[in-house]
Amino acid sequence: MLPILPTTHVLYLHGFRSSPMSMKAQKMAQWVSQEHPKVHWWCPQLPPSPQAAMDLVLQGAAHWPWAQTAVVGSSLGGFYAQCFAAATGCRALLLNPAVEPARDLAQHVGLQEAWHDANQSFYFQPEYVEQLASLQAKLQTTLQPPAPETFAIVAKGDEVLRWEEMVSHLPHARIKLLPGSDHALSDFDAHRTDILDFLKLA
Repeated sequence: MLPILPTTHVLYLHGFRSSPMSMKAQKMAQWVSQEHPKVHWWCPQLPPSPQAAMDLVLQGAAHWPWAQTAVVGSSLGGFYAQCFAAATGCRALLLNPAVEPARDLAQHVGLQEAWHDANQSFYFQPEYVEQLASLQAKLQTTLQPPAPETFAIVAKGDEVLRWEEMVSHLPHARIKLLPGSDHALSDFDAHRTDILDFLKLA
């Protein structure tokens, strides 16, 4: 595990069909810019291909200082965040993270409409499920103790993912288990203090 230093670089990874326009991404971007203007913030639009998404973020952040980097991921982005943290050793904040994405997204092969723009769509290819399975297998072999410092916010009221499964797949994480809420974490503002305390932004 890397030494605990102030975070100077933050990577935010959105979920399936989502974008940098998501509520949580926008709020976090605002918190960072207003209160920690020296922190480098990057929230890219992720391509539909899981392997392409991972290649994008690993290459784009290749020269970042890992000991001062944090990755934040929501839903499918939470799975990508685990992969990124396993590869770099940086701390990770997971928001209702997908833990079995290959299984869950196998039923979504086909044309998909973007959440934040009805005019935007993409085709989720069958090979993307295979890519997720490959990333899952690699994550299981690389995420060995000591695991990267991880904080997960998990909602029992999540209507998309099972909270019990999220918790069981994150034995190394500190977990804030919410009695209600939802998949989008509509009460996101209520967790601002815990989030910023964990990120230790410079």
